[in-house]
Amino acid sequence: MESLNIFIRSIFIDNMVFAFFFGMCSYIAVSKSVKTAMGLGIAVTFVMVMTVPINYLLNEYVLSPGALGWIDPAYGSGGASEIDLSFLSFIVFIAVIASFVQLVEMVVEKFAPALYNQLGIFLPLIAVNCAILGGSLFMQQKVDGGELTSLWQTIVYGLGSGLGWWLAIVMMAAIREKTTYSHIPAALKGPGIAFIITGLMGIGFMIFSGIQF
Repeated sequence: MESLNIFIRSIFIDNMVFAFFFGMCSYIAVSKSVKTAMGLGIAVTFVMVMTVPINYLLNEYVLSPGALGWIDPAYGSGGASEIDLSFLSFIVFIAVIASFVQLVEMVVEKFAPALYNQLGIFLPLIAVNCAILGGSLFMQQKVDGGELTSLWQTIVYGLGSGLGWWLAIVMMAAIREKTTYSHIPAALKGPGIAFIITGLMGIGFMIFSGIQF
């Protein structure tokens, strides 16, 4: 039940786009076509599912204060010292994310060249997509707060966060395809109307914050 709570909350309540407005660069730029948005959303979800649990393990067993320690032989167990590498979290998290983005880029280029050409520069830019980095940093925060207590829960959280971003960009792409046939003032065409729609969708998603689990 707790895993279901984390999954639903990460999609609808703590949605990366509508709650925190993370990953807006590629969200606005790639949401002109449902097909392209679908491809990027799946890629982001895959990277999120893989990197959040790996960064959890690194955080728990390498970066956290006391995760690494040494014992001074001269003092026995009384000489145990804690090593705090938490200041390296940003660098380590981004390195893991960049590695998986490179893997995704190679796979997409090999098996879906048309999608690769459509996504263009925004596929490698997943490495600096703040939604993915935000997922790992929020994971770290939730672990410290006791909301995530196991590797399985971090996998569920990564999957939910990725699907939340995928849902947001696909919904936006579907709406923007429809606005092609609408009479929109010239000053609001393109990113202007996209930001307005995003704001309205964000207000709509606020209704989920009242759900009690």
